[in-house]
Amino acid sequence: MKESIHPAYTDATITCVCGNVIHTKSTKKDIKVDICSNCHPFVTGKQKILDTAGRVESFRRKYAGLEKNKKK
Repeated sequence: MKESIHPAYTDATITCVCGNVIHTKSTKKDIKVDICSNCHPFVTGKQKILDTAGRVESFRRKYAGLEKNKKK
């Protein structure tokens, strides 16, 4: 292995938006993430719907009549 071509591999801190902090090793010192293993919807069972430019609401309006017809 060649010398001085690899980045430094040091202790790192991964911080999630939910407040969870994970200590590990990486080539970067501090890493900030949006979703970690504690707050991921698959693990917690909670679903988050991100409404980007009203797409969720327009989808619900478009298919709202289908549920009413299905129940009849």
